[in-house]
Amino acid sequence: MILHVDMDAFYASIEQRDRPELRGRPVVVGGTGGRGVVQAASYEARRFGIHSAMPGRRAVQLCRDAVFVKGRMSHYVDVGRQVREIFHRFTPLVQPLSLDEAFLDVTGSRRLYGSAETIGRAIKQAIADEVGLTASVGIAPLKFVAKIASDLQKPDGFVMVDPATVQAFLDPLPVSRLWGVGKVGQRKLGELGIRHIIDIRKQDADQLRRRFGSWGEHLCRLANGIDPRGVVPDRQAKQISHERTFSEDQTSGEVLSSVVSYLSEQTAWRLRRSDRVAKTVTLKYRREDFETFTRARTLPQTTDSTGMILETAMTLLDEMRQRQPRPVRLIGVSLGGLTDVRPVRQMSLFDDETHQADQRAIDRVSDNLRDAMGDGVIHRASSHVWSQRKKQKPSDPPSDADPTGDSQDGHRRT
Repeated sequence: MILHVDMDAFYASIEQRDRPELRGRPVVVGGTGGRGVVQAASYEARRFGIHSAMPGRRAVQLCRDAVFVKGRMSHYVDVGRQVREIFHRFTPLVQPLSLDEAFLDVTGSRRLYGSAETIGRAIKQAIADEVGLTASVGIAPLKFVAKIASDLQKPDGFVMVDPATVQAFLDPLPVSRLWGVGKVGQRKLGELGIRHIIDIRKQDADQLRRRFGSWGEHLCRLANGIDPRGVVPDRQAKQISHERTFSEDQTSGEVLSSVVSYLSEQTAWRLRRSDRVAKTVTLKYRREDFETFTRARTLPQTTDSTGMILETAMTLLDEMRQRQPRPVRLIGVSLGGLTDVRPVRQMSLFDDETHQADQRAIDRVSDNLRDAMGDGVIHRASSHVWSQRKKQKPSDPPSDADPTGDSQDGHRRT
């Protein structure tokens, strides 16, 4: 069985924990002036319509009594480490999705710690007792069902889906609950009268494939409770990938280049964090009509360098844009051919060893800052357009080897 553990209003809840006078009050993490943006909002603040990525000035208009506090990213990272330590007590199969959520496979832990339900409740209790926060837990035999379950009774939720009841659980839910179905997807499915998961199951699968390509096939699988993807820690993943689904189809070359730069940074960081190197870089590219393409490039030698990964991904993007100039719905970068062996650096008359050393130094500094203050603290200049835009729009967690689903800008995080 698989658990999805999601911390409730993580940043805001930490502030309320540390400052008892804030408990029960609408707390907003973020700034109110200039370009201030809401980083997180307590559930009391959310009742007024305040949510993450909202301009701070708008949050003030919605709730005059809201208490604004400055974010403390390094502190949130420390608390996140405490939570992950609790996860690892029960299973080594932990796949973090972000600072505040993770998948856990507890199938092999049941002899030691009891049933999946017992383990899930023990984790919730340990987080409450040792960290002083609440978490919502979803338990199911399938990864995506566990994630859906953890969202249904927030905050402090606990939902278990028995293997025999997966289909009955899914059928009445809106299609927006499925990975990869954002606002654009909902509209396109709604045009066919598809509004609930059961409506997908009633459709002719071949027709959906013809109309939406691999995305239609993806929906058919999930709607019928088919998801072979397991919990894969970065150390065991065959690929490491990040992707983004746009709330509006993109045609801007500047935005697409910035997104690819941002995704390259994220994948390279995770690669180094897992102490591995990659041999191939792949670009995933989905047009507005849902037809999906990929282009891959094998590197001359294995690497964990952000610079080399970024340069290769940008080349792939240029090639793809020449062949597929239509609007883009989704874009992703993945690293394959992973190995634990560090690359042997071959000397060449044409190698710029000073440049390579500089790039490795930049990677080390960037990694140290991210580890200390979170993954949003530093970006390359080429990622600036997208990293600034992400501060104004929420986004889903990264996806893995066989991605857990399309990350969607505009998807509400809790």
